[in-house]
Amino acid sequence: MNHNASPSAPTGRTRRTVLLGLAILGIGSAVSVVRRPLMMSAPMCMAGRWHGCFDTFNGVVLMTLVALPLAALVVWALARVRRAAGVPSAWAWRTSLAEVGMVHGTVPLVWLTMMPGAGPGVAPRRVSLVPLRDLVTMGPLGIVGNLLVFAALGFFAPMRFAALASVPRVLALGAGCSVLVETAQYVLWLDRVSSVDDVLVNATGALLAALASRRWWRTAAQAPSDRPRPAPAAAG
Repeated sequence: MNHNASPSAPTGRTRRTVLLGLAILGIGSAVSVVRRPLMMSAPMCMAGRWHGCFDTFNGVVLMTLVALPLAALVVWALARVRRAAGVPSAWAWRTSLAEVGMVHGTVPLVWLTMMPGAGPGVAPRRVSLVPLRDLVTMGPLGIVGNLLVFAALGFFAPMRFAALASVPRVLALGAGCSVLVETAQYVLWLDRVSSVDDVLVNATGALLAALASRRWWRTAAQAPSDRPRPAPAAAG
């Protein structure tokens, strides 16, 4: 008789319960800290006004949080469609979560980086191509913000696409997307500094997030197809 199987199950459940409790506590603490500044944009956002909501940091963050239930609903709907098509439940949920997570976690942050400065179209265009020169001027908050810009993309993309399930490819993806953003800032004359340091930090953030999700990466050898399975032929 195996006496080790019984204690292991409660231990695993206890660990998951503790981690879930810590996650809820951390989210609750973060919400309590940012609640007041976010609520400053709530009247404008609830009224559907662009100015004061979608052109402010607080407004974009608030609407991202408000849209979380809708994102969860989309994940559920996509997973249900995949399960009905014959995809195993675990892969259906993982793939759906990755697709929605990439979009919901990346688009708002890219939107924030594309917000114009004080003098769009007037101030001289600024480009910084010397590595690490601007890093010391970012400050801790700026560095963390740049690390998060493509973190969701780095975390979820290898889970969704087997072709991206490697460290060099995720790093290239983060760097390439960051180069596009920095180029757009320059071309659109947004009074933002197009800096190589932003590219380096953005790509590093995508890489670190990808390493955190490495155990769930989708490989061509392991992942089932999302296409419906053909029905078995009837015996003759």
